[in-house]
Amino acid sequence: MGDRVDAVFDALADPSRRYLVERLAELGASTPTELADELPITRQAVTKHLAQLEQAGLVRGTREGRRTVYRPDLTALEDATGWLERVGARWDERLAALARHLDGRDANRRQ
Repeated sequence: MGDRVDAVFDALADPSRRYLVERLAELGASTPTELADELPITRQAVTKHLAQLEQAGLVRGTREGRRTVYRPDLTALEDATGWLERVGARWDERLAALARHLDGRDANRRQ
């Protein structure tokens, strides 16, 4: 797995960070203060979570005057989604082979 995919999964391992990604996807943009109002954690904790999400490439912070506004940047999810699809396809192939094998055994028993 690549470093970028690892960073995405590491960032999304925390439920607060997953919530922040979801909220930013819904809102389009928000500040740490606005996001902290929705969570039982401090603005400083939200800022730390957003920094990790930004490092993973899942959000992008821009200065607007005295505040930083965060927006979703979900391009890093494409790499992670691609990895999941590849792994899922391998499991689909294995499960299909198992089903064929079991179907063949059932057919042999009926004869």
